[in-house]
Amino acid sequence: MTTSEQHSPGSPPGTPPQKALGRGDFGFAAADLLRQLGIRPEEAESLVTGIAVQHNPVAPTEVEAEAPEADAAEPQQSAAAADAASDHCTAGGRGAISSGTILPRLRQTRLGDSGFQLPIRRLTADAEPCAMLEWGDGSASPLYSPPAARIDDRLSGEVDDRLVAWADSLGFTDEEQIRLRKTGFGRLTMLTHTDSDDPDRLLVAAQLNAAWWMADDYYADDSALGADPTRLPQRLTLAMAAMDPLPDAGEFTPPLEEVLHEDKVLRTLASATAHLRRHATPDQVQRACYATFSMFVSWTAYAAWRHTECPPSAWEYLAARQHDTFYTSMTLIDPVAGYQVPANLFYDSRVRRAAFQAGTAAVLVNDLLSVKKDAADEHPVANMVLQIAADRGCSLTDATEITVALHNRIVHEFEAGHRELRAIPSAELQLYLRGLRHWLGGSFEWHNTNQRYR
Repeated sequence: MTTSEQHSPGSPPGTPPQKALGRGDFGFAAADLLRQLGIRPEEAESLVTGIAVQHNPVAPTEVEAEAPEADAAEPQQSAAAADAASDHCTAGGRGAISSGTILPRLRQTRLGDSGFQLPIRRLTADAEPCAMLEWGDGSASPLYSPPAARIDDRLSGEVDDRLVAWADSLGFTDEEQIRLRKTGFGRLTMLTHTDSDDPDRLLVAAQLNAAWWMADDYYADDSALGADPTRLPQRLTLAMAAMDPLPDAGEFTPPLEEVLHEDKVLRTLASATAHLRRHATPDQVQRACYATFSMFVSWTAYAAWRHTECPPSAWEYLAARQHDTFYTSMTLIDPVAGYQVPANLFYDSRVRRAAFQAGTAAVLVNDLLSVKKDAADEHPVANMVLQIAADRGCSLTDATEITVALHNRIVHEFEAGHRELRAIPSAELQLYLRGLRHWLGGSFEWHNTNQRYR
């Protein structure tokens, strides 16, 4: 046997030798680990061969070959830095770059700065299965959910510090900054985006989630903060312009720019999306924008129901709600981690169903924990528990149990779909699917421990 071929530890007699990819690559040990986690051999090979260590690439990528000569003068990493980098794997590889599915290894002066760095330890994070978890005050039936894959209060604190500093730069008052920190968007992103340890990338998700929540509270949900169902549609058209800047229209552009600058919600949406652009590809940015705009359509339905005082039946509410879930937040999974799911896979009906299931399950947890707040509003907000109770003339306790059962069914179906999708040999897709699972577990942990829902 040559030094470049080895048998994987624990492989059965007669197993063909595996080629060792060397110290600088993920190597056969990582491939063996992936196989132990239940990933099929060809899928493991796809992941391993698409990954090159950041400090020791096999060859310059196409992107690097076209880079300005100034980049070539970048100082080399020290040996100590290179050794530290060996604990991470960086998606790249010649085939991956040419297919456009992995963000390149980029330097500080270019898009995506930190690249895709996935700590190898995170590959074992799925070992703990879904479980029946208590929630709220423990009086209702438990929710079936993955556990949180990461809890790192130091990291969440760093993201929250950066988020509050950003809010201060946008003109948030001291009171608003305190409320923002108390909400804990840094903790949300730490819990849900477990494939990144980079505070700046996590800040992208924290900023966008804070902006979406702010628009929801100030424009759609909270009457005390100025939400007005009669003004919501026109406000949301301006929100779209803030996120997806419009071409110049001569004399008609300055009035728009003035409003975009004066309205704090619009400033927040524009700034958060601008930060996303620095870390994501154009199609990832548009994916997030159009998921947001689809969510806005559902918000206008809620406004109509509130204004006409004709609440929807539960099925109608759920139909609108499934385009207004944490699916919008989940569109950020791959740009925050630094890779890209190809569009033909991201929008494949099976993948989209899994993503919608994950988003809907997460938002049902939100509804379950928001019932008292929603019911107490001067203009009660649509909520799955409230709509079921109204439809069936049952108690909130009974409606809660029905909603819990629906949530648990959806998570079981998500698990089944995830298992089927493991047959697709795409490293990016498999990372994204696992990211959906981690989003579910992290979102449950965040909602269940957040004072906003107490």
